[in-house]
Amino acid sequence: MTIGYLRVSTGRQNLANQQDEIRRFAESRNIRIDGWVTEVVSGSKKEKERKLGRLLGRMKPGDTLIVTEISRLSRTLTDIMTIMGKCMNREISLYTTKERYAFDDSINSKVLAFAFGLVAEIERNLISMRTREALALRKAEGQVLGRRKGSFTKTNVLIRHRQEIVRMFGEDRSITDVCRRYGVSRDTFAKFRDMYPSVGRALKEKEARRTAAFRNRTR
Repeated sequence: MTIGYLRVSTGRQNLANQQDEIRRFAESRNIRIDGWVTEVVSGSKKEKERKLGRLLGRMKPGDTLIVTEISRLSRTLTDIMTIMGKCMNREISLYTTKERYAFDDSINSKVLAFAFGLVAEIERNLISMRTREALALRKAEGQVLGRRKGSFTKTNVLIRHRQEIVRMFGEDRSITDVCRRYGVSRDTFAKFRDMYPSVGRALKEKEARRTAAFRNRTR
């Protein structure tokens, strides 16, 4: 079975050019395309979260996968090497039409795969080194590393939903209801309320209505 894999990052890009190129490549080698897999997804997304992952799971030894260029598989060399490794371990041939890479059971393919693997390992080491150097520089400059106490991320959740929170107070919902709904503590809510006067006003208006209702009942 031979599959042509087509991927673009946005719906505004055209898959037809990739398909035509793979067809011409297959015809030049007398290969018959048995099916196509297309998807509109970022190449930074992991292979297992894409149609590509499901496709590789279905393919068998002796099958062939054709793409227009190696970057159709992923944006990172590390992920590309993972996909290439799966293909070679499962005896699935992989061809790219632009670079003319061929990953099959030939000696040249194994040498090329080794070279890619070496570059991927260097890339991983460089990323790790840059990360360590950046953290060391921040520490030397006196910056506190790690997330600040009080989880700014949770505060962001409240910020994104502040209009909904104002509406909840308009419906006489409590602070406990808000904290439970968005999974935050009362301390986090208090910081958020101080940031947005409209939230504080909505809360005061709710309390005023509750007080007025209580007075009416006790008359």
